[in-house]
Amino acid sequence: MTTRDSVDWILASDEPWTRYRALRDIVGRPEDDSDVMAARTAMVEHPAVTGLLEQAAGWPGYPLKRHNDAAHPLYAIATLADFGLSRDDSGVGSIAESILEHFDGQGFETLLWLPKFLTKEEDTEQWSWMLCDSPTLLYALLAFGYGAQTDVETAVNALAARVADNGWRCGAADSIPKFGGPGRKDDTCPIATVYSLKALSQVPALRESPAVEAGVAALHSHWEHQRDYKLKMFGIGTDFRKLKYPFVWYDILHVVDVVSRYPQARRDPRLHEMVAEIEAQADENGRYTAGSMYRAWKDWSFADKKQPSPWLTMVAARIQTRVAD
Repeated sequence: MTTRDSVDWILASDEPWTRYRALRDIVGRPEDDSDVMAARTAMVEHPAVTGLLEQAAGWPGYPLKRHNDAAHPLYAIATLADFGLSRDDSGVGSIAESILEHFDGQGFETLLWLPKFLTKEEDTEQWSWMLCDSPTLLYALLAFGYGAQTDVETAVNALAARVADNGWRCGAADSIPKFGGPGRKDDTCPIATVYSLKALSQVPALRESPAVEAGVAALHSHWEHQRDYKLKMFGIGTDFRKLKYPFVWYDILHVVDVVSRYPQARRDPRLHEMVAEIEAQADENGRYTAGSMYRAWKDWSFADKKQPSPWLTMVAARIQTRVAD
């Protein structure tokens, strides 16, 4: 479990984004607390964060070909939202405006590379969306503080309405009619479900909605039946259990961080089993080290597989705090 020593270590780190989130999410300090404000100011002025803002400002960058391409500006945007930047911070507004410009009435679009089997002609680049990219943009807009925008509200309602009785299945915009995703048509898509739940966690009115209940149940069921089958080619094995950040794909820290946002899910023994798998990876001081990394993020502590990471330790401690609440 979270120890006072591990929290003190997190709060003493030289990562202001880690200190800021720990003060807000673990210690429970309000936004106008002097230590919170100091950490936040240091965060938005830190060269690593201003570098992320520059990367995100290049949105859409290049056509997204692999949805687990951690170098894509999509994940710089999502990480800034995870850290806690908002529309009032320099640079965020222009990023958000560029996202808001590409809304098709259902989801926020990404510049995608589409192979010819999804088109009627040849390989092409096209503004469109899939459920493995659009919810991430929606999450970022909501986290940045754009929830009152009409298009954002429309996208939230459309995403909630797309849920099936077993969570979110593979899906895409009407402009990609041939898209079906791997595996059986009626199977839930684990990564689309994680992304969708993360976005909807930013909407308090939907936290106990039928859509959320269905999504949480799907992820719990996937864990429960991990030895029985894969879903849409997503298995739960050794790689799934490795601690990894940023939240790009389907792994244990990503799943548990999202599911634990929902109070009703925290009582489920299957979530507690996943939390125990994470806790087993702590060192003797309650600190966590990356088990895997994205090379595009090699300069960040959470991508160092040799030394404990303050950010990963904060994420794990935040999960423990939620589950113990």
